[in-house]
Amino acid sequence: QLQLAESGGGLVQPGGSLRLSCVPSGKILDDYDIGWFRQAPGKEREAVSCISRSDGGTNYAVSVVGRFAISKDKAKNTVYLQMNSLKPEDTAVYYCATDLPYSSSCSWTSLMKPYAMEYWGKGTLVTVSS
Repeated sequence: QLQLAESGGGLVQPGGSLRLSCVPSGKILDDYDIGWFRQAPGKEREAVSCISRSDGGTNYAVSVVGRFAISKDKAKNTVYLQMNSLKPEDTAVYYCATDLPYSSSCSWTSLMKPYAMEYWGKGTLVTVSS
């Protein structure tokens, strides 16, 4: 059973930065697209960003374009989400997730869909507040 583990959340002031990490239980980054999602209190889970297994292509939700950056380090078996210029509305539990191998569900035209994910981490809380 594939497992994912997020870390790096915390409390940050508006305008600050955080870097989230997602570490899968196996060496899968060549076989699986990886997505970052978030869920704020009282809201549905939404896609934030994703990175393709094949060419490392990325995509972002409109709300985070220019502020967040997703990347992966295969040597460290880790996917990162660098979050800059954080706003109070970025407050949420952040999850990484993936679907099936070789799905190609992340592309420059499409974010991964929460309902289609097969494997989820437990999440890490990001709170943006002064």
